[in-house]
Order: sequence, then C-alpha cells, then structure tokens
Amino acid sequence: MSARMFPAGVPIGKRLVDLLLTVPGLLILLPVMGVVAAAVLIVDGPPALFRQKRPGLRGEIFTVFKFRTMRGGQDETGRPLPDSQRVTRLGTFLRATSLDELPELWNVLRGEMSIVGPRPLLIEYLPR
Repeated sequence: MSARMFPAGVPIGKRLVDLLLTVPGLLILLPVMGVVAAAVLIVDGPPALFRQKRPGLRGEIFTVFKFRTMRGGQDETGRPLPDSQRVTRLGTFLRATSLDELPELWNVLRGEMSIVGPRPLLIEYLPR
C-alpha cells in the first residue's frame, strides 16, 4: 500500500471507511459528474473544474477540485467583483444542491481529504 493511500497520522479505519464509500460513490456518481461537467462547459464555457490550493492535514498544501460556479470579473480598478455578482445561475443551483463539491471525491480517493472531518480552509487562514 502506498503512503498516499494511508497517509501518515490518519487512522487506518477512517481511511478504509473513506475508500469504501468513495470508490463506489465515484462509480455511481460518474454519470452525474459527466452531466454537470457538460452543463458547466455548455452554459458557462471552459474550464469545468475549479482548482484551489488548500491546507490539509498538518498544513500540507493540496489542490482541491470543484465544479466551477463563478465567472471571472473585475471592477475598473482590477479587483475581483463580489461573489454575488460572479456566481452564475447554474452555479447557484450547483451550490444549493452541493453538486459543485462532487469532484472533491477525487481528493478523498487520493487521501488529501476525508469524508468526515473539517473542511479545508483557505491558505490565508492557516496561521490561525
């Protein structure tokens, strides 16, 4: 077994539960994820996935994957517009149904996240 499959400091039982839920979950939800990805591409254009660096266990940085729910946009000074102005109609639906979070199952499979546990915060909150 690889170190990634059983990350150091993660109880083996918890990791096994993650794998037992994630592998069948990914197989079952793969068609749904395909439809969501296609909808994002058709309605909002590429890319379908949003990637962001987040701190994981012991502050180790990893890339979290989600379906994209916002478009880019900046004001006249180059600062990003408020989220409320950038979230798309499809994005609102995806967030309300939590479908935007399905790609995070890949992070669970890789051992970067767990089904049960704290939500990875943004890197700027790491010192707190």
